[in-house]
Amino acid sequence: MARITRKELKSDKFALEVGQTVTFFEEHREVLFRYGWIALAVVAVVLGYRFYARNQHTAREEALYKAIQVAQAPVGAASGGGLTFLTQELKDQQSVKQFTDLAGKYGGSAEGNIAEYYLGSILADEGKLADAEKRFKSVAQNGDEKYASLSKLSLAEIYFGDGRADLGEKTLRDLIAHPTIFVSADQATISLARQLVSRNPGEARKLLQPLLSKPGATGQTAVSLNAELPQ
Repeated sequence: MARITRKELKSDKFALEVGQTVTFFEEHREVLFRYGWIALAVVAVVLGYRFYARNQHTAREEALYKAIQVAQAPVGAASGGGLTFLTQELKDQQSVKQFTDLAGKYGGSAEGNIAEYYLGSILADEGKLADAEKRFKSVAQNGDEKYASLSKLSLAEIYFGDGRADLGEKTLRDLIAHPTIFVSADQATISLARQLVSRNPGEARKLLQPLLSKPGATGQTAVSLNAELPQ
């Protein structure tokens, strides 16, 4: 985040929590996401409930928290008096309005960058990949390195998805060379290897080899991908 530094204890804790959650969702992305968008699950759950719910001290934080509540609201008949939407379309419309207003009013701030990322995720889920790309690029270019890295991860998915594989590979290799607390080198390597399994199996195998013996989900994912490679 542009205004969060290592000197701020609560922000450091927040960054670590997000980083750990991003790692989990990235390593299980094929099951959990259609395109692998991280923001809607990670930023909403971690940022919205672990951080901002306890630290609503500024207008920006309050606006972001309210926008996140809309994004997390259930769809269907109202129950228990909480915020609900009759259809997903109505929910998305309200979410886009909330995050667009926030991004416009607080552009350049941490909250503005998060709003831009949310908008990119919503647009991507709607299939509006060109518009989503613009939002992700904005964060990648103007946000701090942590949120920039998340945006680049999503941009790489778009590039591979629409035939710009060279640009997607370049983006992921840059993330491997410049890891952040939100996107580790291992995460970026797994993402690149996954994309190269069918395109360049020899290079995918080379990327996965150092990860095969790693403990936890990273090693398990590497082994699973390696098994998909032609012998």
